Amino acid sequence: MDKFFGFTEQGTSLRQEIIAGATTFLAMAYILFVNAFILADAGMDPGAVFVATALSAAAGCLIMGLWANYPIALAPGMGLNAFFAYTVVLGMGVPWETALAGVLVSGIIFLILTVTRVRETIINAIPLQLKMAAGAGIGLFIAFIGLKNAGIVEGYEPTLVTLGNLGAAGPAIAIAGLLITAFFLVRGFKGAIFYGMVVTTVGGIIIGVVGAPDAVVSAVPSLAPTFGQAIIHLPDILLSPTLWVVVFTFLFVDFFDTAGTLMAVAHQGGFLKDNKLPRASRALGADSSATVIGAVLGTSTTTSYIESAAGVGAGGRTGFTSVVVAALFLVSLFFSPLLQIFLEHPELTSPALIIVGVLMASALANIDWKAPEFAIPAFVTVIAMPLTFSIANGIALGFVLYPLTMVFKGKAREVHPLMYAMFVVFIVYFIWGR
Repeated sequence: MDKFFGFTEQGTSLRQEIIAGATTFLAMAYILFVNAFILADAGMDPGAVFVATALSAAAGCLIMGLWANYPIALAPGMGLNAFFAYTVVLGMGVPWETALAGVLVSGIIFLILTVTRVRETIINAIPLQLKMAAGAGIGLFIAFIGLKNAGIVEGYEPTLVTLGNLGAAGPAIAIAGLLITAFFLVRGFKGAIFYGMVVTTVGGIIIGVVGAPDAVVSAVPSLAPTFGQAIIHLPDILLSPTLWVVVFTFLFVDFFDTAGTLMAVAHQGGFLKDNKLPRASRALGADSSATVIGAVLGTSTTTSYIESAAGVGAGGRTGFTSVVVAALFLVSLFFSPLLQIFLEHPELTSPALIIVGVLMASALANIDWKAPEFAIPAFVTVIAMPLTFSIANGIALGFVLYPLTMVFKGKAREVHPLMYAMFVVFIVYFIWGR
């Protein structure tokens, strides 16, 4: 085992890797319940999604650990699940089975791009400003969903939205959970979001506003409601040009989310060599393979998790850390009775959504706000996502505005030809596709 993973070479040990894996799992375990809750809003069976989430995460972590040998964990991504449920299924009226097919196609394309190394061309074509804006906009979108689900923000016809009744049980629990999670985060707890959910839930049960579960451990729920639906509905994607915008958005968000996460965690762990990540194609291949597996099982796009930094901070240096995370996700399959609590009380998962939104919004710091040719498309990208309740609309508007502002600035030659091609695609999307 030492020889296979390189414990001695990386200055680590079996015990240290196990501790790191447990730390990473606790930092990202919230996704088991949050993902099931979000995709249930799209009409999917929450028990099946719970199982698909755990299995796709375990599969991705195993591939990353055994093949790429990095302490980077994977699971269905936040933001991508929200786009899947609220934009594609509820907003565009696409059946969730067809949306899963879109995830499958994006995963296959991502895998091909990784193998052929076309990804570098695409990454270089899209400016940093738009990449950062997309990440920040998704953060605001997720936070808005959390505020809405908690009842902190409500619909109100004269002003579209307004402040909810903060004295009601739901908003009060969500605010308490947000403060508890913020405390853990500020104090530097590695699994702050997970611990916040646990403490808030237990507190709610103690004071009687949240019902206790009938059981804690049970048999694994059936995967039948979602398994294989992506394959069955592949023709829906292939025969509908409009849905290719959906596929592109899945691909785009996963593409840069993965690249950013890999580089951030690799920098923290000291894995970079001459500012490059060794075995990068394997790491990206693990990500895209996990997306394909997850889509077949029945969940939205699976991607690398920034929470992996918690495990690296605890000493994780090899792929065995990811193997430990995979094992813990498999064990979690037997704790599905806890899922019902979060389905009945969305205010318990709302703090997680809001905090994740805060963390993603940090990308705003990397935007050059003094350069209007960058600031205008970036701002529109960010603000359009929560206000139109659509990640796709935000990305599309930003990709339309960017070439125009650059042309107005006299920098038309600095715009990559791919950006002009996407400009045309999104113009067609706004005129006919929607």
